[in-house]
Amino acid sequence: MNYGIVLRILGSLLIIEAGLMLPSYFIAIFTDGPDKTPFLLTILMTAAIGLFFSVKYRREKSITAKDGLAIVTFGWLAASAMGALPLYLTGVAGYVDSLFEIVSGFTTTGATIFSEIESLPQGILFWRSFTHWIGGMGILVFTLALLPALGIGGFQIYKAESPGPVAGKIAPRLKDTAKILYITYITITLSEVFLLTIGGMPVFDSFVHTFGTVGTGGFSSRNLSIGAYDSSYIHMVIAVFMVASGVNFSLYYSFFRGKVTDLFKDEELKLYLKIIGIATIAIAIDLWLVSYHNIAYSLRDAFFQVSSIMTTTGFGTSDFDLWPTFSKGILLILMFVGASAGSTGGGMKVIRILVMLKLIKREVGKLYHPRAVMPIKINNKIMSNETIARINSFLALYLVLFLFSTLMVSLEQVDLITSASTVAATLGNIGPGLELVGPTLNYGFYSIPTKLWLSVLMLLGRLELFTIIALIAPKNWRIDA
Repeated sequence: MNYGIVLRILGSLLIIEAGLMLPSYFIAIFTDGPDKTPFLLTILMTAAIGLFFSVKYRREKSITAKDGLAIVTFGWLAASAMGALPLYLTGVAGYVDSLFEIVSGFTTTGATIFSEIESLPQGILFWRSFTHWIGGMGILVFTLALLPALGIGGFQIYKAESPGPVAGKIAPRLKDTAKILYITYITITLSEVFLLTIGGMPVFDSFVHTFGTVGTGGFSSRNLSIGAYDSSYIHMVIAVFMVASGVNFSLYYSFFRGKVTDLFKDEELKLYLKIIGIATIAIAIDLWLVSYHNIAYSLRDAFFQVSSIMTTTGFGTSDFDLWPTFSKGILLILMFVGASAGSTGGGMKVIRILVMLKLIKREVGKLYHPRAVMPIKINNKIMSNETIARINSFLALYLVLFLFSTLMVSLEQVDLITSASTVAATLGNIGPGLELVGPTLNYGFYSIPTKLWLSVLMLLGRLELFTIIALIAPKNWRIDA
């Protein structure tokens, strides 16, 4: 492994992170909050460390696959470690709790340790939500967009960080791919801010909730989350943008280029929308018959919560933990499904569920035609056996991690539903779970070891499991000649 190039790029990343903290610092100054000095100290410290590494290690070399894994893994760890300092130095939480909160922010999970949100300084409120926006498209993809010099071998970084079984460029040059993705990202962000503002939401809250929506994170500036706004317009705007943010962003590029038919042909998008539609209707009927007795409100709340959980955003307009068991069961299933590959959402990803369903269909078909050759096709393209094997391995590892971690969390003497939904919500980057970690509660009661393990699960879920696991193999720590 080339430690020089790894440290140089990590240094550049920290310098960028220091710059990204400036808006929060300016808000702290404007509001004269207690977080002014903590932000200033963190910015100076982060920039100094970053400058040291970026200047000291100038060795030029192409980035190998091992280097890419190291840069991505340590990049997220370093960004989270430094990003937690403003919360810790302000005194709103201990360092482990602050780290948990910021890891939750960067990984777009939205699990929080705070029970009282509205009393936090506005600079802190802005920063914890802004981490959603930064982490949504990827910290290192952001770096690639701003630093063309890192384009040398940079695809290894992009591939290690991109969500989904296959990472592909949408433009010949990687820096152009990163820029196209962020132009799309910024356009969607500004559109939602505008629509929420004209709907009566304060400008500050509009930015905070837009960061949580587009980054599919779910941190809110209100204790009641989106439920604090008694406006069907605001609920629907956020729901629609949550669904939009769970779509593969490369499809937006195709749309902007006039290739509208690509959207209608994309099998993952069709399954993604079908699942949202079916789940919404099923929950709406259940709510209508059991508790709401108003079909319009049932459809509104069902669509919002399905969109929130399916895209792994985690916003809430009501306490869905009080919903009928059937509805909660559907939401629990959606926690595992997740959003589309190439989106800002987490979970297993719809594309993997689609491949799994096609594999089941093929095995059933082979019972009748044992000698038939039945390739797995997605969008009329045959998937390689290597990609299928990687998807199967991912699903198996996801299940093993879920079961093992559920047992680990149960050592806290919480009930099984709380344990299972805690792991599902953190590994899937969703945020709220059920029972003791429901939408109106938080993760603050867990012990420090459990919070640290849940932070690891959030990172594993965001980096697609294998990125971190492959890195810790001992053979990867040899220094390359």
